[in-house]
Amino acid sequence: MIIRTPSLTELPALRAIERAAGEAFRGLGMASIADDEPPSLEQLAEFQRAGRALAAYEEPAWADEGHGPVGYLLWEPVDGCTHIEQVSVHPDQARRGIGRALIDRAERDGSPAPLTLTTFAEVPWNAPYYARLGFRILDDADLTPGLRAIRAHEAALGLDRWPRVCMRREPGQCT
Repeated sequence: MIIRTPSLTELPALRAIERAAGEAFRGLGMASIADDEPPSLEQLAEFQRAGRALAAYEEPAWADEGHGPVGYLLWEPVDGCTHIEQVSVHPDQARRGIGRALIDRAERDGSPAPLTLTTFAEVPWNAPYYARLGFRILDDADLTPGLRAIRAHEAALGLDRWPRVCMRREPGQCT
């Protein structure tokens, strides 16, 4: 597997990955999450231009042969941390270490900063998964101003309909 910045022509594939990955939420009674629109091409292009979009490809030959990405991650700096805005893997490629590889690469690219993210507390491939990767749940007292702003935005979008948490992983814990 290789991980690199996706080209502008690959950005529509990231939206397709997001839609496919979101379908799993439907089985948990979270249809509105499954139906949520992926980041726009303009938003993806902003991350891509800033060097904060990563895409995973099954192997180097795939990228050379015109096969698209199988997963992606978006990150941004928030309060001195590398904040994972989104990480998604196509369900056909799940359980192959792609999400972990993307997260570890984001840590290297944004280092030596800690990683942070917000996620659903009770979705098996969310908080429990990230805990296995070395993330810990932050108490409200540990939230930085930027994380508080992100959580407020998520609440305004209605994501608090299901329990959510902020998580953090210290640098140097690449798995």
